Amino acid sequence: MTKTSKTIIFFGNERLATGVKTTTPTLRALIEAGYTVAAIVSNFEPGTSRNGRELEIAAIAQEHKIPLLLPAKPADIIDQLRDLKADVAVLAAYGKIVPQSVIDVFPAGIVNIHPSLLPLHRGPTPIESVILNGEQKTGVSIMALAKEMDAGPVYAQSELKLTGKEQKQELVDKLQEIGAAMLVEVLPEILDGTVVALPQDSSRATYDEKITKLDGVIDWQKPAQQIEREVRAYTGWPNSRTEVAGKEVVITLAHVVDRQLKPAETLVEAKQLLIGTKEQSLAIDRLKPAGKQEMAVEGFLAGYKV
Repeated sequence: MTKTSKTIIFFGNERLATGVKTTTPTLRALIEAGYTVAAIVSNFEPGTSRNGRELEIAAIAQEHKIPLLLPAKPADIIDQLRDLKADVAVLAAYGKIVPQSVIDVFPAGIVNIHPSLLPLHRGPTPIESVILNGEQKTGVSIMALAKEMDAGPVYAQSELKLTGKEQKQELVDKLQEIGAAMLVEVLPEILDGTVVALPQDSSRATYDEKITKLDGVIDWQKPAQQIEREVRAYTGWPNSRTEVAGKEVVITLAHVVDRQLKPAETLVEAKQLLIGTKEQSLAIDRLKPAGKQEMAVEGFLAGYKV
């Protein structure tokens, strides 16, 4: 059988991080490569920041007349999945635990696209975490989904060097493009058995924690470098929130300056807005006052008394 005859199920919404948008490149690449997508199983919970917006993937389902399934648990539709007789499932940002009984429905299992160089950065926030840690590289792992979180054997990996300036959405876009291209290349070899997944070295595994809304409240007792990383990692959600001149704002772009002020002290100098931290200061480049549009700092300084 050629790859164009293969039937797959797609799990996920392709939102690789909270608060980001997606053009669903993985699902589009699979369709363009000639795969028959028998159904899309996604996770949609109105009212939560990752899932509350209209699903981008729903538009693709409608365009290509693919059934969109939104079960509370994947096990709830196990009989329906069996009836679709798919050879394999592909998962990209599903957000729910898939039990072994569902994985076993597919002869070739479930192939998961994970946006990190496993076994590093297992867990729900690999993209935010590499930004927060100031790491020099990350990547994509194509792996066999297993019962344990992100612990399955790996078919292929691709590395991406980081500049240290990436915004969360920018990094998501790059990793999605890499992951979609990798998947289309390696999936035929997974299906015909010519590529073997290699076990991870669990002794090297690291785990990322969930990010909460409270993480978005800026702590000016931290060094400026760490706060600048948070600004880039938290764009979209939970955002980097503080108060300037009595006004609640979200800082959307900033850079570190070698100037020492007291933590949370503000200084306007040469059309710059500086805020003191534990080490150095943060110069604010762009921000969004509550109830207003995002603006350059010059506009904020002109409109508000700081």
